[in-house]
Amino acid sequence: QVRVVESGGGSVRTGDSLSVSCVFSPSTYKTPCMGWFRQAPGKEREWVASIGDNDKTMYADSVKGRFSISRDNTGRTLSLQMNSLKPEDTGMYYCAQRAASYCVHPRRNRYEYDFWGQGTQVTVSS
Repeated sequence: QVRVVESGGGSVRTGDSLSVSCVFSPSTYKTPCMGWFRQAPGKEREWVASIGDNDKTMYADSVKGRFSISRDNTGRTLSLQMNSLKPEDTGMYYCAQRAASYCVHPRRNRYEYDFWGQGTQVTVSS
């Protein structure tokens, strides 16, 4: 079983930057599909960004150009750098990993992910 620990998040103002990270252990898979999702109160969990083989990335239109997903060389630590934050970015942010060693195409469907972090709150006030 993979253990996932998230960190980061917090409360900021519009236009500020923030980052969230998570660590997956053990590092069982070589370059698995990894992603970030978020959930606002009363709303469905939505996809934010994904990363796959050769660090190929994909972003939701709502965050493109403002957010950046990355992972370290070990593939254990996944990060999301969030710039120019807006109130609509507020929500609980979750990291996720798919149980497969390779990821030719980054995934945006939450049901394709197997391991999830506990979530970390990001609040953006105007």
